[in-house]
Amino acid sequence: MPLSISLVVNGVRKDVVLEDPRVTLLDLLRERVGLTGTKKGCDRGQCGACTVLVDGRRINACLALAVSLDGADVLTIEGLAKGGQLDPVQAAFIAHDGFQCGFCTPGQIMSAVGLIREGEAGDDPERIREGMSGNLCRCGAYVGIIEAVRDARKQLAISANEDRRVA
Repeated sequence: MPLSISLVVNGVRKDVVLEDPRVTLLDLLRERVGLTGTKKGCDRGQCGACTVLVDGRRINACLALAVSLDGADVLTIEGLAKGGQLDPVQAAFIAHDGFQCGFCTPGQIMSAVGLIREGEAGDDPERIREGMSGNLCRCGAYVGIIEAVRDARKQLAISANEDRRVA
């Protein structure tokens, strides 16, 4: 029995008919919506390559049944850049070599965005490492990842302060 759900994906409403209620958000994004930036790594919620934000919270898309997210707001790596301008977290990952092979990078970036938005990033490398511990990098680019999160957090704080002064 087909089920209809509606999601807002990167600001665009998507109405999807699911033939199987066991479809994960990850498979829906990649196979039905055509957003392949979110990666399928372990498919068990252990590596974090599939991290996306759902209603502002970090989740492993491989563990979330799409049917349970009817009405949710989903942000993927494809939805971060605005008008050709990289998100500060994306720019920081490039500036600090926060990736090598790049397979885990979308999940790392989405987790970093979530961590910063949650106000849990701080400046302490150990705190950031703990907050990002659900995202694994086989290449070992952790030093660059930590520095990218620290830098992006500072850049976003500066932007927020500038916005307050202008308003």
